[in-house]
Amino acid sequence: MAYYIGLMSGTSMDGVDAVLCDITGNEVITCDSVSLPYPVTLLTALHSLCRPGTEEINLMGSADRAVADTFAKAVNKLLAQTGLQPDAIKAIGSHGQTVRHHPKGVPVHQGAVPFGFTLQLGDPNSLAVLTGIDVIADFRRKDIALGGEGAPLVPAFHQAVFSRPLASRVVANIGGIANISILPPAGSPEPVEGFDTGPGNTLMDAWCLQHTGKAYDHDGQWAAAGTVNARLLGRLLKDPYFTRTAPKSTGREHFNLNWLNHLLAPLNLAPEDVQATLLALTTHTLSDAITQNSQAKDVLVCGGGAFNSTLMRALKERLPHYSLTTSDQAGIHPQQVEGAAFAWLAYAFLNRIPGNIPSVTGASRAAVLGTYCPV
Repeated sequence: MAYYIGLMSGTSMDGVDAVLCDITGNEVITCDSVSLPYPVTLLTALHSLCRPGTEEINLMGSADRAVADTFAKAVNKLLAQTGLQPDAIKAIGSHGQTVRHHPKGVPVHQGAVPFGFTLQLGDPNSLAVLTGIDVIADFRRKDIALGGEGAPLVPAFHQAVFSRPLASRVVANIGGIANISILPPAGSPEPVEGFDTGPGNTLMDAWCLQHTGKAYDHDGQWAAAGTVNARLLGRLLKDPYFTRTAPKSTGREHFNLNWLNHLLAPLNLAPEDVQATLLALTTHTLSDAITQNSQAKDVLVCGGGAFNSTLMRALKERLPHYSLTTSDQAGIHPQQVEGAAFAWLAYAFLNRIPGNIPSVTGASRAAVLGTYCPV
């Protein structure tokens, strides 16, 4: 057994997933998992840090350690649940919590120097101390230093575990932001391709919270009660991000309620109709990215969106000639794929395996990713 734990908290900020994996070569077996929500006060601070404000450095410094504390609680709960001791785990791979992602930099008029960056919180030193396990973190900044987007990073993992001999495949990850990995047949000299397609759940979750007080639209039921507004959908789809060529990545810095409200302002729509239209935005941009960039007819769906049956039905309607299944069919639960990816990235770090794919991120070369924080 070679145990690794992967920690993932995505754009939706709904908490942390801790996934225990047994990794040998390219065989990744997910053994168990734990999900923990953020405390309300920390979640409020993290939402605040996603936009410019006052006292940002103080807030960021304390939130950095608070995220590590929540991550450590998830790890320790997972250890208790499985009966494993810390010394049974080779390493933790921690994604951290992204609060800003500007790989091409922010506008100079906002007072920034012209360097791109990405910022994830969750102090790996504190995490190592609180768990008694070596931690590998900060996976994205090496790719940005090499001129890349720093995202998405999961395609390297998807290639390792989901590619098949003789057949191409698309992996569609629907988290807060949706992304695709286009996998050539295993062993093929063709490059892996992939990019963020746009909003996954982030806009739907934010709109749902604002109008219903619920953190997300369970099974897409609220969206199903609404009607897609063609005028609003057309405005949303005109955003320049959707026609940009890859490599490209995005986040809630771009796709947020301010962006939505600006386009919604001239219209007077029922909240459920907006929710239905946001779901349509996700399915349109994701399906268009698949059909325009790959001839593969086999699509594996993972991430939280895989559990939204309304979204999955709409996606199948947009892709009638495709085989659309969840990653369960390939041996990994949809909610565990991203956590398993960061467990694999920790394994890759220790075994000096590149964790990025230049054809995906735009980096000048492949590189071993991560920063090592021993106990």
